[in-house]
Amino acid sequence: MDPFSVIFFIFILLFSVIFHEVAHGLVADWLGDPTARYSGRLTLNPIPHIDPFGSILLPAILYLVGSPFIFGAAKPVPVNYQNLRNFRRDMILVALAGPATNFLLAGAASLVFRFFPGISEQGQALVFQIILLNLILGIFNLIPIPPLDGSKVLASALGFVDRGLMYWILELERFGFILIFLFLFTGLFSSILLPLVSACVKFLLGTDFQL
Repeated sequence: MDPFSVIFFIFILLFSVIFHEVAHGLVADWLGDPTARYSGRLTLNPIPHIDPFGSILLPAILYLVGSPFIFGAAKPVPVNYQNLRNFRRDMILVALAGPATNFLLAGAASLVFRFFPGISEQGQALVFQIILLNLILGIFNLIPIPPLDGSKVLASALGFVDRGLMYWILELERFGFILIFLFLFTGLFSSILLPLVSACVKFLLGTDFQL
């Protein structure tokens, strides 16, 4: 990529993960937990959200190992689930808020891509980057591997059956990045994520797309 495209890619990635995290905090605040608001995290200012590993090292490692996808993460917004009005139900809603925001951003960008065909080729490429990055972030975070959002949805759902299972899954978050790297480097990343992203791109843009 040329320097302009690299800068724009970083800009898209940074603000996509920031919107993701702010959405978690806003929904938690709405459901009774003001922790993110009191921590100053309900802001689009990137500085409070930058995480040394997720925002810098993870994208760099993926680039160096030749990953087909490069993505990252912001510093997780703090949520005290004990403050939520309905612990198990609201944990699911807070967890889904981040991926849902990424899907909304991808959907909005796809409207630009489909209904404004007159934009330049470079403009189309940049809009496509917004679609692709947000689909990757949304789908990846729904995978039920701690500390991804999907693990909280799974834990909360299991909590209706067995609270012990719920807490066991939540406790696995301490090993979260080890689990994520195992997922990335065992081939599961390509076999699970790539087909889903391709299918979503085809759905949004109405055309076949293979990654």
